[in-house]
Amino acid sequence: MNARPLTDSSPAARRRFDGVSQNRSLERGLEILRAFKPGTDLLGNGELAERTGLSAATVSRLTQTLVTSGFLAHDRRARAYRLAAPVLSLGHAMRAASPVLKAATPLMREASNKLRVNIGLASADRAEMVYLESIRYNRKASLRTIVAGQRVPIELTSLGRAYLATLDEAARDALLAGIMRGYRSASWKPVIADIGKAIAKVASAGYCLASWQPGVVAMSTPLALPAGATLALNLSLITDETQAWVERRHGPALLALKRKILHELEAQEPGR
Repeated sequence: MNARPLTDSSPAARRRFDGVSQNRSLERGLEILRAFKPGTDLLGNGELAERTGLSAATVSRLTQTLVTSGFLAHDRRARAYRLAAPVLSLGHAMRAASPVLKAATPLMREASNKLRVNIGLASADRAEMVYLESIRYNRKASLRTIVAGQRVPIELTSLGRAYLATLDEAARDALLAGIMRGYRSASWKPVIADIGKAIAKVASAGYCLASWQPGVVAMSTPLALPAGATLALNLSLITDETQAWVERRHGPALLALKRKILHELEAQEPGR
């Protein structure tokens, strides 16, 4: 598989900035902030232009504005930029104000302790799923530590595949077409085959499973919120057991947790 692009810099993405929009400058500025991901501490104007598809002159103007507004910090020695503290405060404000997290987090923590598994809740953002909350039961060092704000690929994870199962065919095909450009043809075939199986599994059982990390099995179910958005709820564990064993042991519990979260959200609605 080729390296995954950090942002969508395709010709279609470039055309997005040339269309009618409420505020193209704001849209472009947000695209600059999107380019920063874990493992990309410092980015120069040239790298930002490549990752966003914006012109070098536009990037230079936007980075100066973002430094002035406090959202980027400029490293003079490296001639590059890093995210500044106000960006972190936005994430904290979002989490503190989220009615979904207020309802779901206590139930997720309870389920994690009872089942002795990790529980996560994620939202789609383009070709990735972003963790809104992650309750880690197993403190043993593993291949990666999942925290709120972390991104995982839609096409490889149970979270992403559960979300894909909720999309209509046209929207799903459009999203997967963009992801497919980061793959060689031969390596994409098994991925798209597994996605098809996962979509069928969600339709029949309400969840799907994936093992995209060695030794880790994850199971996810779509979580359609009363307000209309769709998230994905998952559990995962480090195990030598098969996916079938994990499904038998934890499938009903995952669906029960989903029902509890939806019940709590409905109870919080005004007038109830």
